[in-house]
Amino acid sequence: MVKKIALFNHKGGVSKTTTTFNLGWMLAEKGKKVVMVDADPQCNLTGMVLGYSGPDEFEQFYLNEPERNLRSGLSPAFESKPELIKPVECVPVSRREGLFILPGHIRLSEYEVTLGIAQELSSSIQTLRNIPGSISLLIEETSKNHNADYVLIDMNPSLSSINQNLLMTSDFFLVPTSPDYFSVMAINSLATFIPKWQDWAVNAHNSQVLREANYPFPKPNLKFLGTIIQNYRLRYGAPTIGFQKWINQINETVSTRFVPVLNEKNIMLPINVYKGQNIDDDYCLAKISDFNTLIATSQENNTPVFALSDEQLGYGGSVLDAIRKKTDEFNRVFSEIADKIIGLTENENSI
Repeated sequence: MVKKIALFNHKGGVSKTTTTFNLGWMLAEKGKKVVMVDADPQCNLTGMVLGYSGPDEFEQFYLNEPERNLRSGLSPAFESKPELIKPVECVPVSRREGLFILPGHIRLSEYEVTLGIAQELSSSIQTLRNIPGSISLLIEETSKNHNADYVLIDMNPSLSSINQNLLMTSDFFLVPTSPDYFSVMAINSLATFIPKWQDWAVNAHNSQVLREANYPFPKPNLKFLGTIIQNYRLRYGAPTIGFQKWINQINETVSTRFVPVLNEKNIMLPINVYKGQNIDDDYCLAKISDFNTLIATSQENNTPVFALSDEQLGYGGSVLDAIRKKTDEFNRVFSEIADKIIGLTENENSI
């Protein structure tokens, strides 16, 4: 059974896209089949994976492969076409067997208004009833078509209707963060919005109109996996004092504000499931320091940092040895994250 994991934080600049790509690659390296969904109209994940860097390259891809993107897949429901939603043929990621991407589309945001209206008024306007359940169905059918074990959904940094729908129809979610004031505020904000979205999703599932739609809205069963804290500088092998302050603040806000609210809405796994993966009460799966120019090299080569070859790194001798220590560390961290996620999501108590 495929497991859908949303990577969500409405604060930007927290490396959601980089995390999605690295985590998807690592899960595939561990023998899982993974579909990455680019649900951000900025299409950074699509650009990173396919090597596109500008609108001309994207436009050519859309012309050559008009049905091979998220927006096209949803068009039967959103544009009332006389056809049913069908799986999208995802693009295999080069050099990583078992990893695929469902490309994004820069015009996906055009569906925002329609979805927002449908999610508020579908119970009274019958013509809108197929829209709320269409996104979940498309991702489900596409993942089945590729025999996927996991779907990783890269979401845009907003509290949009599309994000609301994606999050509430996912099985699990991760919250990438960076150690700063704005991430602390974002977690406080999510503690307010996610319970409201959960209530909406329960009502949507229980709505007779949406239950009888061609694409019924699924029963919400979202569970929190944890946070990832990244993009900070080290000094003598530890975060600098300034960054450590915000790391502590994030962990405290998650444990004392966010998790209690999620518990009230049954959006947490049983405590023993987290403990079984050695996850502490702060629910932080990993802390990842700033890898400086390695991220840029990774993006240039459409390859995770830990999978970069010596040739791609472009160095030799002692410099290469020093860089390899960093890439090995990156490999260790993402391997541990992947192992924890597999443990959390494949536990019988997670279903």
